[in-house]
Amino acid sequence: MKLDFDWDQWNVQKNEIKHGISRLEAESVFYDPKLSIFEDIIHSDNIERRWIAYGVSLNKKILMCAFTIRNKKVRVISCRPASRKEKETYEKTKDRRNN
Repeated sequence: MKLDFDWDQWNVQKNEIKHGISRLEAESVFYDPKLSIFEDIIHSDNIERRWIAYGVSLNKKILMCAFTIRNKKVRVISCRPASRKEKETYEKTKDRRNN
């Protein structure tokens, strides 16, 4: 499956500088077969729904990516290494899919 991505240049730079996550590594999370996606009810509004994805990147890191869908493209807002709690959430949902 091919996904199309749409990036704001500031978000590319922010993720690299602040979190050490390149555009390519962030995009790779969406190809994790065990990807977990949840609606981000705190940051969603009537105009735009936002989502949180937990997945393993091409560099074998569990990442948290906040994103939305615009014009049928994934628009990554932020991507960073997952916290301990987020890693636990990913592992629990991954284990449920294996059963």
